[in-house]
Amino acid sequence: MDTTLARRFLDASQAYLRGDFLPKIERAVAAMSDDDLWWRPHEEANSAANLVLHLAGNVRQWIVAGVGGAPDVRHRAAEFAARDGVSRQEMLARLRASVDAACDVLAALDPSALAERRQIQAHDVTVMEAIYHVVEHFSMHTGQIIYLAKLRSGRGMGFYEEAPDGRARLRWKPTPEGPAERS
Repeated sequence: MDTTLARRFLDASQAYLRGDFLPKIERAVAAMSDDDLWWRPHEEANSAANLVLHLAGNVRQWIVAGVGGAPDVRHRAAEFAARDGVSRQEMLARLRASVDAACDVLAALDPSALAERRQIQAHDVTVMEAIYHVVEHFSMHTGQIIYLAKLRSGRGMGFYEEAPDGRARLRWKPTPEGPAERS
């Protein structure tokens, strides 16, 4: 495997998780009242709070435990069963801790390990597939959380600015370490 390309994949995965998706979730959660954070359009749907808790558990299970070898302590059903009782600060702290721990695993991972196989949940996957799953899964739920924030707050999130060429540009540059402000 091309180690340069593999390292770029690992760095990009960290940049998406910590430098792009996490700041968007944090801003979306900040835009919602406590009631809106736990609001569900119907009983079969999830609230933004449930999705934040779910992402914290998923990232920890798939990357920190599944790839990194830490104990798997996830309680998936509780992520969806919660109706309140977890403050926004606590849920965001859980998510940040999971993302930071996952990024530590990815930063330390030998690129040759991407082809190794792991059993995560009931899935037999390569390390690369596990990481790809987490980044894709995180992206999907980030979009849902943003949509709920826009729906409930009635306003945009201010993630983008118009660049001189007329294109939308993210207000920060995602990096593996987190968002870097543009100069």
